Amino acid sequence: MGEEKTPVTLKTILIGNSGVGKSSVMNRYVDNRFTNMYRATIGTDFFSKAVRVNGSTVTLQIWDTAGTERFQSLGTPLYRGSQCCMLVFDVTSLTSFSALEMWRKEFLVQGEPQDPEDFPFVVLGNKTDLSNREVSRKKAMQWCEEIGAEYFEGSAKEDLDMEKPFLRAAELGLQQYKKHTLENTGHFQITCEQPRETRNTCEC
Repeated sequence: MGEEKTPVTLKTILIGNSGVGKSSVMNRYVDNRFTNMYRATIGTDFFSKAVRVNGSTVTLQIWDTAGTERFQSLGTPLYRGSQCCMLVFDVTSLTSFSALEMWRKEFLVQGEPQDPEDFPFVVLGNKTDLSNREVSRKKAMQWCEEIGAEYFEGSAKEDLDMEKPFLRAAELGLQQYKKHTLENTGHFQITCEQPRETRNTCEC
């Protein structure tokens, strides 16, 4: 048949407190746009973008979650099937940074990754364009070293270093995907078979 293989779909989920700029970060990376109009995410949004990783094209499916407690019940089904998790905080808010440990633990409990000790986390400090910084780069990197995460920072508003964390998330996600696909062929791929449908509309 000469058709190319369907690109691997890698699910990356963005979590963190409300107002840290998760939607802005995602929109800047996917569509290269930014708005000062704040709109709380109601539940979830997701976008997909084709990314080249180690010579192969993969589809990075980026899920933006609401960072408010009233929507946290959505976390259980939403977190599952992720190959990478991006923890987002606002460098001008120590509170949002301190909350990352809670978000990380919640993801590990509700997302039920097959190998929690080896699951990849990327930490992103947003809003570096602002002068009233409360979380230093050194402090953030120190915490990331403690939990084995990789740290990036930038500004969605100024389009500063927004691509690097997503490319790294894709690389780490692909490693995770290959590892578990080889271990459990056919089990780890998050898709839904719908015999009566020609289209796959499941958003697991």
